[in-house]
Amino acid sequence: MVEISGNKPSVANLVIDSLIANGIDQLYCLPGYQNDAFFDALYDKQDQLTPIQTRHEQGAAYMALGAALATGRPQVASVVPGPGFLNSTAALATAYSLYAPVLSLVGQNQVGEIGKGLGALHDVPGQLEMLRHLTKQADRITSGENAVNLIGSALSALKSGLPRPVGLEMPMDILTSHCETLPDTLLVEPTIAALPEPGDLDRAVQLLKTAARPMIVVGCGAQDTSKEVTLLAEMLSAPVLSMRTGHGVVSSRHPLSIRTLEGYALWPDCDVVLALGTRLQTLQMVWGVDDDLKIIHVEINQEELGRINAPEVGLLGDVAAIVPALIAALEGHETQKQEWLDKVTATKERVATEYRKEFAPQLAWLDIIRDELPDEGIFVEDLTQVGYVSRFALPVYQPRTCLTPGYQGTLGWGLGTGLGAAHARRDVPVVAIMGDGGALFSIGELATAVHHNIPLTIIVFNDNAYGNVRGFQNDRYNGRTIATDLTSPNFAALAKSFGVVGQTATTPSELRNHLRSAIASDGPTLIEVPVGTFPSPWRHFLAPRVRGA
Repeated sequence: MVEISGNKPSVANLVIDSLIANGIDQLYCLPGYQNDAFFDALYDKQDQLTPIQTRHEQGAAYMALGAALATGRPQVASVVPGPGFLNSTAALATAYSLYAPVLSLVGQNQVGEIGKGLGALHDVPGQLEMLRHLTKQADRITSGENAVNLIGSALSALKSGLPRPVGLEMPMDILTSHCETLPDTLLVEPTIAALPEPGDLDRAVQLLKTAARPMIVVGCGAQDTSKEVTLLAEMLSAPVLSMRTGHGVVSSRHPLSIRTLEGYALWPDCDVVLALGTRLQTLQMVWGVDDDLKIIHVEINQEELGRINAPEVGLLGDVAAIVPALIAALEGHETQKQEWLDKVTATKERVATEYRKEFAPQLAWLDIIRDELPDEGIFVEDLTQVGYVSRFALPVYQPRTCLTPGYQGTLGWGLGTGLGAAHARRDVPVVAIMGDGGALFSIGELATAVHHNIPLTIIVFNDNAYGNVRGFQNDRYNGRTIATDLTSPNFAALAKSFGVVGQTATTPSELRNHLRSAIASDGPTLIEVPVGTFPSPWRHFLAPRVRGA
């Protein structure tokens, strides 16, 4: 630490300079009273840390999430306390479930007012405790003295270990206090995860060498290991299953790439599963396991390792380091398991034929989107009937190009998340699909899209209903539908009122034409697609157990 003589930086200056030093150049935000000193300090640094103001705090947090998912790099959202913080919590919960590195900078009242029940503006009891439940680490700066350590600790947590949100509360009177010392550098280096014990690695290698019908399952933690996982799959003759968050790790063009329906069909036969950065929740708890199935679980966090069932071998460490270690240990032991490969190929062909027939209405639209979106283009799925089918039927060719809300299932996340992805990755087209129900959760962010000229293409499938809920009510409760019919606006006209290009597509060919123009545009476009009732895919997602008791 270096003691400062002369002008001492404020805590607000220190936070801003620390973000800049660690490569943060965008701040998704909605400013307000408790954060005024922070934004005043930012005024002179806007060329290095640009504020992207939104129309609602959920928009700021979702944009940070979308940018983090699309780039794999830490992003920051800033909101006021109380209602502002609470508005951002659905996005924080989603970031937590998706292992996304989002730093939430939350304003706070003066230190002496916190927890006193004085009725200070935006005061809610237990804000820091709530923040801690939605992040891997959360702290409150209480003085210029502890600001240096807490900011450094937050950035270290953001960049190290299991990627998850980090929270930092900034009381308004502390923002203007001064720091007496500074670290030698504001750049925080990530902590490198240790490799697993050599004995554990050897046991995993032996299992993989003897496997007759291996399968690799990839999740969030494998998104940055595409080439390595593909090579390992080829060495093992192992199909690679992606469920919700691993799409694109192995290209859909690769013969070993499989999705949910093919994975379910092959699950009873596989003998060794290598799980990379995934908790295997659906596979273990829904599809089932038995003593004949050996699981090798690779996770960077001890708490996630074997959370559901104790694996045969647990490898604690970074997937990006462990997969190359497995490849090196298996070199020279590659085997062509032709019978297993033939079964994988036949299963893929059979399942594709079946689902293309069953879900032809959804695929009529999805096929157009895939045709027009280039390989590197990003697809954002909100909760809609077309989106559900995309989880097993939309080809994905590169990592970080298919964004889903994962197990959180956050209805209404698509617009804000798509804006964040499109803002952070202006070099590629981004298409976000949603239903009319989810779209209206945050439709005001169309103003944000226009204000910052964010080139997002939004497709709203409008059935004037919470279609999924209505479908369950029809199927499971004898058609006793309640509280699911909606009166939705003319979305194309609404978009135009914001200054967004608004179009309507009533046929797939019309969608193709509008989508082609939208992708070529440098600004936001909304395409409304009026639809009716689609065939439900839920019998596949809720399929019965096929292994174990």
